[in-house]
Amino acid sequence: MIHKAMTNQISSSPKSLLFQQQNLLTKSQQLESLQLIFNQIHAGACVTDAEGIITHFNEPYGRFLGVVPSEQIGKHIKDVVENTRMHIVAKTGQAEINASQSIRGENMVVQRIPIKENGKVIAVFGLVIFKNINELSRLAKKLSELESQVKLYQKQLNSMRSTRYSFDSIIGESKPLLRLKKEALQAAVTDLSVLISGESGTGKELFAQSIHNASPRRVQPFVQLNCAAIPKDLLEAELFGYSKGAFTGAKSTGKPGKFELADSGSLFLDEIGDLPLEMQPKLLRALEEKEFERVGGNRLIHSDFRLIAASNQDLEGMVARGEFRADLFYRLNVVALHVPPLRERADDVVCLANYLLQKIACKTSQPPATLTPAAITLLNKHTWPGNVRELKNVIMRTMATLAGDQITPADLPFYLHRDKETKGTGQSSLLKEVVARAEKLAIKDALKMTGYHKIKTAELLGIHRTLLYKKIAKYNISLIPS
Repeated sequence: MIHKAMTNQISSSPKSLLFQQQNLLTKSQQLESLQLIFNQIHAGACVTDAEGIITHFNEPYGRFLGVVPSEQIGKHIKDVVENTRMHIVAKTGQAEINASQSIRGENMVVQRIPIKENGKVIAVFGLVIFKNINELSRLAKKLSELESQVKLYQKQLNSMRSTRYSFDSIIGESKPLLRLKKEALQAAVTDLSVLISGESGTGKELFAQSIHNASPRRVQPFVQLNCAAIPKDLLEAELFGYSKGAFTGAKSTGKPGKFELADSGSLFLDEIGDLPLEMQPKLLRALEEKEFERVGGNRLIHSDFRLIAASNQDLEGMVARGEFRADLFYRLNVVALHVPPLRERADDVVCLANYLLQKIACKTSQPPATLTPAAITLLNKHTWPGNVRELKNVIMRTMATLAGDQITPADLPFYLHRDKETKGTGQSSLLKEVVARAEKLAIKDALKMTGYHKIKTAELLGIHRTLLYKKIAKYNISLIPS
């Protein structure tokens, strides 16, 4: 029996020995793999035992400190790394994340993480990020700037996506206006180009926003550009954008143009009649192909936009005189909408006046003023060459000086009292004088109401601030409070 047992033990010994050898080989390979991974960490890494004795030290850390990694094994961490706290973490058991440590004269960011077994610290892992505090501060500042830019772009995008006006915003009960609203609503559900014509101040932009707001593109951007408010040499960059270094003063990152921003949405080009003749072929191509290049760029950009244009000029007459391209006119004039002047829809004057009074009352938290019958008669007799914009100016001026809660003829501007119907050849020139006078008064009153703040004045008048500057220069309006 003893001999048999010894025989079985001897016969099984080679297999057991082979298993042990294979197990040792596997562990050795794992250790080599782990050491290889440890050395591939770009940051400086080391491990100490619970007493602060170094057990692992990677090559990047050795190169940074100018020491041989293998020679540091067995040394105390304080003898190798200045200002270390790894031995302290081994005692406290509390991790120190993103801490600052001065190493070789530089403030470094370090991690000290205790490794525990059954609640007891058995080792500490240390990591040094090879970027000093100043560099990280610059990175943090850059990240903050990028976040600010993202917030700005998001704000601009939200602003473009939100239209202030819908068809409910168009106030009036006259037959011409109701008929036009019906036509505009029918156009809104299509994807066709729309050309809105009408005198200055009739509300063409209001119709443009209403069309977009009633279209399938309503949740997408509504991007607008006043062609008369942008200098000719900057108009192309505004429409098509520009690439990095396209011209002196260009942003280093380039800038998207209105066509690009209007992708999936609507692009409203106001005062299209002021578009320079040399720009018109480029606009036509962008409309036809829905493709364009940025100024200074060589990459085609595709944009799915719906175009809405407006003009207070006679574009057909401009085509006949060679001042506007015929092919562009026909491309724009697919759906033609004409906003009638206020003198052709007299039924809307009092309706609009009451709406404006209600609006002012809401802003001032006061009961709305009412129009006396005599004041209504005076308003209805006026021809309103400045259209709704002139009426708005009259109501604002009146409310600025009104003492009571009723508006009488005496409270209305003096020029309404001497308004006379004029016939003959002098009517056109007088009409221009009246419009200019009303426009100048509107700007002066708006400046006073905003404390001569030009941006707020432009917003109050509903025009671009560049156009406001031109008007101020044209009428020689003083910006010094009188």
